Amino acid sequence: MSADASKASASAGAPAAEPVLRVVGLKKHFPVHRGVLSRVVGQVYAVDGVSFEIARGETLCLVGESGCGKSTVAKTVMRLQEPTAGSVELNGVDISTLQEGDLRPHRRQMQIVFQDPYSSLNPRMSAGAIVSEPLTNFNLASGTALSDRIAELFQRVGLRPEAAAKFPHEFSGGQRQRLGIARALAVNPSLIVADEPVSALDVSVQAQVLNLLIDLQEEFGLAYLFVSHDLAVVEHIGHRIAVMYLGRIVELAGNADLFGQPLHPYTEALLAAAPVPDPGVQRERLILQGDVPSPVRPPPGCHFHTRCPYAQDRCRVEAPTLEEVMPDHWVACHLRPVGGPFGPLQTTI
Repeated sequence: MSADASKASASAGAPAAEPVLRVVGLKKHFPVHRGVLSRVVGQVYAVDGVSFEIARGETLCLVGESGCGKSTVAKTVMRLQEPTAGSVELNGVDISTLQEGDLRPHRRQMQIVFQDPYSSLNPRMSAGAIVSEPLTNFNLASGTALSDRIAELFQRVGLRPEAAAKFPHEFSGGQRQRLGIARALAVNPSLIVADEPVSALDVSVQAQVLNLLIDLQEEFGLAYLFVSHDLAVVEHIGHRIAVMYLGRIVELAGNADLFGQPLHPYTEALLAAAPVPDPGVQRERLILQGDVPSPVRPPPGCHFHTRCPYAQDRCRVEAPTLEEVMPDHWVACHLRPVGGPFGPLQTTI
């Protein structure tokens, strides 16, 4: 991606203040080993040049099909995986190349809520010990102050303080995810990365957890990087949406703009595939042909051209850059949507 891509997030509905998180040209490639000597014979291009920014109090959602690189972006931003290239700035500091000792103070400012609310919790630790662990790791509280802080966090996420003595298996799925959120909040971070945090929950519980995240954001001014494949969830919680395909961002826009007027054919197809909660309303379907290409051998040019119904010769040889084709609406497509051969989804009754 070009340098213009890093400007996209600042323009697409984000405040002009210094962002909490700035990601520029992020790449994560995994080597493919083969043979007795485990020689490197190729690369998996999981993330291939992603750029965005997230401001204080803002939620940026990453959406796309399974395997497009969403979770890899989240883990690489958190330095749970080392980036191959690019930079990750947290509160103005580039943390992408810091050694572990230098990175430790910054880890307090970024916390993660994982997808599975059970496997992400230590079954041998009580709920209170799980929430207190980050506080003791950073020497932020001890004794009575630690107990009071745990009780405060439990109450804030909708759990009873006396539940601190219970173990993870004694909680429901929604309660376990609330426990994970309390653990993330414990050290007062500025950024929370939420990787599919409600996908394992019932729909009614999903709504409770999402509303809790929204309330906490309003109270503490948190920045969220929210990873999801569920468009209904994204529409509910996201301020801006970044659509990923095969390791690249293909569209970035505000919530209303993206759902009201998608400008990339892949975004069109995603929205067309989402069910409408009204039996009397039907969407015109944009059926994509073929399968998602392998990230080991991504197609040249635009990664989407092998499935795009509007692909032209230029799309097959030249990779498009993320450009602002409408105010605060960025698209990586050679077919300029303004006046181009495809437009917003049409709804028919």
